[in-house]
Amino acid sequence: MDKPTVIAEIGCNHKGDIELAKEFIHTAKIFCKVNSVKFQKRTVSEVLSEGEYNTPHPEPLNSYGETYGHHREYLEFSIEQHAELKSYCDDLEMTYSSSVWDLTSTKEIISLELESIKIPSALNTHFEMLGYLCDNFFGLIHLSLGMTTKNEEKAIVQFFKDKDRIDDLILYACTSGYPVPFEDLCLLEIKRLFKSYGDSVHAIGFSGHHNGIAADLAAYALGATYIERHFTLDRTWKGTDQAASLEPDGLRRLKRDLLHLYEAFKYKEKDILDIEVPQRNKLKWNRNIS
Repeated sequence: MDKPTVIAEIGCNHKGDIELAKEFIHTAKIFCKVNSVKFQKRTVSEVLSEGEYNTPHPEPLNSYGETYGHHREYLEFSIEQHAELKSYCDDLEMTYSSSVWDLTSTKEIISLELESIKIPSALNTHFEMLGYLCDNFFGLIHLSLGMTTKNEEKAIVQFFKDKDRIDDLILYACTSGYPVPFEDLCLLEIKRLFKSYGDSVHAIGFSGHHNGIAADLAAYALGATYIERHFTLDRTWKGTDQAASLEPDGLRRLKRDLLHLYEAFKYKEKDILDIEVPQRNKLKWNRNIS
């Protein structure tokens, strides 16, 4: 089995503060031993209609502005700030990535020449955006399949085949909820995706918005080699994603346990391992049977 890649999705948990965003990156690298982080990029005027922009946040306690539009703008980094964060990641030998939520943001993030870009579940049928990405970006394309029908899924995969980019596509099993109860994680979707597309796509991943790390370990065992989790420094902070995020110790344990599984997923290289020889000599009945 391939070595797991853990992606700490910082998203907008940085509260619009670039110095706090750098603290997130540093903590993910130094304490959690995670080498990949992901942010988000939106052009608010392109993502929201005028009515949506001027509507109050549906959860006022989590809002950073008087309207939902003001809230989204408060949390948004400019492309220059994203470039600064990428440079900070480069200095720490980390992989910086971002999800893109509109065509303008796609063009801006492409300009940073990243190793990968993420398509969130909400945008996975935005074929104009997908087409621009396929034609102008040549790294890995991560794509989540939350709130997506099987017919939409097939259309997405066929689109990447037609664009001759299927080899660069990573499909993520995902349930869109914050947080998601265990009965709605539907982890066997990973097995289905692996069976349906494992021979054609670059990899299968798992994007989780649940509590704890047990499901992520099971996801890896089922074949998901990219594990993406929302990450925060404090789950009590204001923001709709904070409660569905892992704090530093949780992310650290996730990375540690996934690497332990990676080391364990193999067949015995010989009938009696070296570690077993003393025990066999001491305990085995009729140990001389050939």
